[in-house]
Parts: sequence; structure tokens; C-alpha cells
Amino acid sequence: MRSRYTAFVMHDAPYLLRTWSQATRPATINFDPNRRWTRLQILNTTGGSPFHTEGTVEFNAHHETGIQHETSTFTREAGQWVYVAAL
Repeated sequence: MRSRYTAFVMHDAPYLLRTWSQATRPATINFDPNRRWTRLQILNTTGGSPFHTEGTVEFNAHHETGIQHETSTFTREAGQWVYVAAL
């Protein structure tokens, strides 16, 4: 989750697409050039250990004009954790 947040801050579309589930991955990512992310706050997690195949991360992503609150779902594909969707 933290690496994906950093990728959004840096507008690193290739990384985001590589870490996005093939089932839900968009063809492209359009970044808002006016959005400046300032902080990530992890609120809760479920799953995610080496013994799990699914997990969630609830977070607040702060930006200059507000907060994006989300619970993201993740799964393993080819042994790697990938983002699936927001709940």
C-alpha cells in the first residue's frame, strides 16, 4: 500500500499498473496534475500475512484540499500482492 501511494505521488503509472490485478487493471492511469498528496495514514488492515491470499487496507490519503478515505482490497497473483479494487 505504501509503495502504491508513493507511486501516485510520483505519477509512476508503470509501477501502479504492474501492481494492479489483471482482472481490474485499467488500460491507462490519468493523474490529476493539480493534486498534491501530502500524507498517508493507515487506519486498519486485514489479512496480508505470508499465509493469506487476500487482504484489505483502510487508509486516509491526505492532499492539500482534503482527504481520500478508502478501503482497498488486495490479492496474490503469481505470488505477488496486487491491488484489486476499493470497497
